[in-house]
Amino acid sequence: MTITTLSELAQQLSSGKQSSVELTQDYLNRIEESKHNAFISIDPEKSITAAKKADERRATGDTAPLLGVPIAQKDIFCIEGTLTTCGSKILENFVAPYTATVVQKMHDAGIVSLGKTNMDEFAMGSSNETSYYGSVSNPWGSQEQPLVPGGSSGGSAAAVAAQLAPAATGTDTGGSIRQPAAFCGLTGLKPSYGRCSRYGMIAFASSLDQAGPMTHTAEDAALLLNTMVGFDSRDSTSLELPAEDFTHNIDNSLEGLRIGLPKEFFSDGLDSEIAELIENAVRTYETLGATIKEVSLPNTHLALPSYYVIAPAEASSNLSRFDGVRYGYRAEEYSDLVDMYTKTRTEGFGEEVKRRIMIGAYALSSGYYDAYYSKAQKLRRLISDDFTRVFENCDVLMGPTTPTTAFAQGSRTDDPVSMYLNDIYTIPVNLAGLPAISIQAGLTQQNLPIGLHIISPYLQEAKLLNVAHKFQQVTDWHQKTPTISAEKGDK
Repeated sequence: MTITTLSELAQQLSSGKQSSVELTQDYLNRIEESKHNAFISIDPEKSITAAKKADERRATGDTAPLLGVPIAQKDIFCIEGTLTTCGSKILENFVAPYTATVVQKMHDAGIVSLGKTNMDEFAMGSSNETSYYGSVSNPWGSQEQPLVPGGSSGGSAAAVAAQLAPAATGTDTGGSIRQPAAFCGLTGLKPSYGRCSRYGMIAFASSLDQAGPMTHTAEDAALLLNTMVGFDSRDSTSLELPAEDFTHNIDNSLEGLRIGLPKEFFSDGLDSEIAELIENAVRTYETLGATIKEVSLPNTHLALPSYYVIAPAEASSNLSRFDGVRYGYRAEEYSDLVDMYTKTRTEGFGEEVKRRIMIGAYALSSGYYDAYYSKAQKLRRLISDDFTRVFENCDVLMGPTTPTTAFAQGSRTDDPVSMYLNDIYTIPVNLAGLPAISIQAGLTQQNLPIGLHIISPYLQEAKLLNVAHKFQQVTDWHQKTPTISAEKGDK
């Protein structure tokens, strides 16, 4: 199936070749027939109503760039009157009373929401196997060999890869946009911390979480990012910055671009075939006028242990609100308030979430705060300082997004450490608050996509998108699609 990009759909709508209602219905039909379990919920009536309103706006002369284009929303974003589960049993009946800022901005721009995509429970996972609503299948796999789509934004990635939506939102706490993008052959952008409001985005680790777009191309990511960013007084970490059009300089020449290759990203543990494909991609940049140099991020080895203290600590605090008192799941039988808390949380949370809550509570407990959480924050600063230093002599850094391609479902569920190592290249970026993007940069001999990871200094998303776009202009990896069976399966 030929890929249709957001920009192409916008042109079709603008020219009158089809209406938003027709386009939205086409995607809803695809979702209904899909077997990837990419969506937790859809509301066709609401989607079609929004599409009708977009068509009416266009009829009055409204020329908003993405007016009437439908996309999917990760089920971590609250949308008023819509089921919002965050992939958890504890929120299986929660209907949000308000809308997340980034979603509201898209709705204001006339973008239509198709439905809520599946995800690892509370965004905790790298394979989309911790969801209460079942595992998501990577469209690049097969019935004989089902593969994970990555996590936690695995439903969004699978939906875009299977062309159930032309784009989707994701969130990235330690790689949850970029890793699924790599596994599913997409463009996935994690913006700088503070670029996108976190209001209405169910919190995992508040100092790390950030929303971003998942698309087929860098140009589409720029278009969608334009509608997502902006200051929000309801989020204390939101940045008040001048308005920026991320498509404006996307065609700039890369002549003289200085690319740094951190040697720590090409060490033991990286699949040799991925390493070769990344080297080929870097050579393509040389033909575009870039210069390449090896650099070092010496504290990279501290990122994983630091993250798995900081993120669980913040999660244990954020998830304390899910207690069965005010909303969400409540245990049916209990003897007193404490018993109700205990049984509700025991029954409502999955194993991975409970594991991280316990780790985080321990790290924050009396006598251990200084030994773990405080020390992890100091290591975080060392990691951030590494990036600051190398960017004095480099414009961007490049390397693999993941150490392996998408792996088989069930192959790592019993080995948490092996699962955590999926994010070894992405986590340092979150700890430093930097923007980064993953773009498809090749196919292995097993016909599986691999991601090229590009990192830039703080608030330089425009540079990232320019660098990614120019690569996509001279290669066709982003146009490669999985062979998707037409057989209808369970949703």
